[in-house]
Amino acid sequence: MNAVGARLGRLTTDYIDLYQEQDYEPLTPIEETLRALDDLVRQGKVRYIGNSNFPAWRIAEAEYVARTMNVTRFVSCQDEYSLVVRDIEKDLLPAAQEYNLGLLPFFPLASGLLTGKYRKGEAPPDDTRFGKVQRFRDRYVTPRNEEIVEKLQAFAQARGHTMLELAFSWLAARPQVASVI
Repeated sequence: MNAVGARLGRLTTDYIDLYQEQDYEPLTPIEETLRALDDLVRQGKVRYIGNSNFPAWRIAEAEYVARTMNVTRFVSCQDEYSLVVRDIEKDLLPAAQEYNLGLLPFFPLASGLLTGKYRKGEAPPDDTRFGKVQRFRDRYVTPRNEEIVEKLQAFAQARGHTMLELAFSWLAARPQVASVI
């Protein structure tokens, strides 16, 4: 409650449109979390609530508990999703669809891999994310991903589009995607 009050002061606004809970807290019962978020909505400090990085089972639990307690439900989920990171398609996207949650995908460009500025077998430029942050390069620059990017680049170029256009339009065309971060 204090954090939201302080944030409203820093933002010089009366309410937050969408308050996203970053990761779930396994030591705090979901009932307690949802009650606190519902209090913020009822006080007019928050209009809608969402979650970020919740597994599908936790989203289902939160939906069930919100309905049972008659408190504010999540309206969105924020998770990593891109043309090369599609793990959420197995469980999370079906849960989001079932519970009518809009998806806000983060890292839509796979930390820059899908921008078209990196070339297979070449060192990344020093002034880029992969040039500066080894862990991002290690995570995204894999033989599988490089092969995917090579095919995507050929696909986009053959149609007169950039990798950025392809990556963003693919996400925007997905039914659950509400907006792309």
